[in-house]
Formats: sequence, structure tokens, C-alpha cells
Amino acid sequence: MGETTGPERTIQPFTEPVPTWPRPPVGGWPVDDLMTLPGLPRHTELIDGSLVFPAPRRRFDSVMISLVCEGLRSSVPAGFRAYSGMTVVVDRANAPEPDVLVVREEAVGGLGQRSFPVDGVALAVEVVSPDSESRDRTTKPHKYAAAGIEHFWLVEMEGEDDHPVVRVYERDPVTRTYLCTGIHRDRLRLPVPYPLDIDLTAVDDF
Repeated sequence: MGETTGPERTIQPFTEPVPTWPRPPVGGWPVDDLMTLPGLPRHTELIDGSLVFPAPRRRFDSVMISLVCEGLRSSVPAGFRAYSGMTVVVDRANAPEPDVLVVREEAVGGLGQRSFPVDGVALAVEVVSPDSESRDRTTKPHKYAAAGIEHFWLVEMEGEDDHPVVRVYERDPVTRTYLCTGIHRDRLRLPVPYPLDIDLTAVDDF
């Protein structure tokens, strides 16, 4: 007697939903699309026409952004404003988001404003994280200097105690590049872009 078998069953492979990412147009995304594309994560940047999505921040990054921004605001004079998490429109294909920035008052609009023009920025500050090291140290400073931002700070974590260090740069108008004018580990006391004094050892207060 022959063996009888049931109908064959088709085993469906297990699949997870695949996110739908926006496809860039020929030539890359323009700034206008960065402002209007639906569903982009907060703090998405535009670098050379490519969308750069943010990675989760370390506690160091969050603490230093708050410390530097509050320090700048505590002594900001008339004519300037300090912000964190705001986009800077450099050109059609570049709209980075410095971690902290100081802008001139005439660049500030209404509460619905989502970006600042690069010619209104006096200082850009980047806090280096593992996923953004190359952009923060090379790509962004080059673009900031070429676009005319006079002051740039690079904030990093160093040593076994994860101590903050701030490297301060000023723009040379002849070469249109940044020159390092100081390295600060305990206190950031500067006369530009306006007189300020930030205690870098206050990280434990945040």
C-alpha cells in the first residue's frame, strides 16, 4: 500500500518591516527639501546634498551643549543671541546644525523660525561624538570658515576622567581658514565674540 501524504505547505520566511527612506534627487537634496520632507528625525543635517541622520547622544554631549549654551547666554550682550539645535543655511546643498551657535540679533525672526542664514552667525560650536568625529573636525569647520563664520569652537572629551577640552579657532580672512588661538580645559575666558567666562569644571552640575 502506498504512503499518502498531505498537501505541501509553503513556509513563509520571517520578515520585518523595512523603513522607507527618501530617495535623493539627481544632484542631491536642496535645502528647501530638508525643511519640508515629512518624517525626518529631529536634528537631521544636510551636508553636500546628503541627509545626515543624528545618532543618540552621550551624556557628555548633552552636558557640554547645555554648559556652553548657558555660559554664552549668561554674558550675551545686546546685539547677539545664543541657541542650540538650530540649522544654519550655508548654501543650496549644505545646512548643518551646530550644537551651539551665537547669532547676530538682526538674523533672529519669529518663533516659527527654523534656520539662520550663515552670514548672521558669529560663532559655531561642535561637540565631537564618535559618530560625527570626521564631520566635526574636518567637514563642518571647512564649510563654516569658507562661508565667513569668524569663530569656531571644537569641544571634545579627553583623558581617563573624560574631562572636557575646548579648542578655540578664529578665521583668517586672507586664507579663509581657521587658526587655533587656544586650548582650554578648566576655564574658557575669552574676549570674542564677546567677553565671556565659562567654568568647564562645572560638568557635574548637569
